[in-house]
Amino acid sequence: MTNALKSPLSGRIVALCAEPQSSVAPGDTLLIVESMKMEIPVEAEASGKVAKFLVEVGDDVTEGQALVELQ
Repeated sequence: MTNALKSPLSGRIVALCAEPQSSVAPGDTLLIVESMKMEIPVEAEASGKVAKFLVEVGDDVTEGQALVELQ
């Protein structure tokens, strides 16, 4: 089963902080979104494994957009 982690705000992806298939725990930073010159970490909400990223560094994202799938 996969769960999509969604963007908390609109902005631009500036970093991917995990690798596909890596294990993550709650609070682990998965990627960073820049909005209004602030860098906002997007963290795992539960333990799991990164199935795949749905965005790349430099992509513009909107609030609520799926960013990464966790399994």
